[in-house]
Amino acid sequence: MTTADTSVRVAWSADADAIATLQAEAWRARYADLLPPEILAQIVPELFAEKWAASLDKPGDARNRVLVALEHSTVRGFAVTSPSPDDDADPIADGEVSELTVAAQHRRVGHGSRLLQAAADTLRADRFTRATMWLDSRDDALRAFVVSTGWEADGAHREVDPVGDGTVRLKQVRLHTTLVGDDG
Repeated sequence: MTTADTSVRVAWSADADAIATLQAEAWRARYADLLPPEILAQIVPELFAEKWAASLDKPGDARNRVLVALEHSTVRGFAVTSPSPDDDADPIADGEVSELTVAAQHRRVGHGSRLLQAAADTLRADRFTRATMWLDSRDDALRAFVVSTGWEADGAHREVDPVGDGTVRLKQVRLHTTLVGDDG
């Protein structure tokens, strides 16, 4: 068994196309049984690439971060951290992991673990004391993975409208973790 050169770093604007490709692939798979085929066909990297490049060049808040998991120099996954936008959140204390995505063919080799740890470290460095993450209530595998790292459900749930016209409702549950340990 060989070991790969793997790491996590802050994303650069040059990573926008790779992140957009991963996001499009992940969303098509994640929503395949929820969205109509004509909507799924519109989920292409070009839909996201320009927005990623703009947000990586000029994030709206200094605490907005995009992290990428690399194998050699190839992006295999990404995570997004920021202040939590939730109505019940403390904007100083509560951060959020709003996206945690690893390419399907590169899961279960440590990229997700490295990304989630780097996201927690990044939020901690930005002086957040609690982190939250909204997950699709149907994604048992992702929820089990995140819970296995110490996150837990906090009882909050919501429905979002991924299409924007009210025809599709996606149920989500919120998980949280404390970022302040015995040493902090």
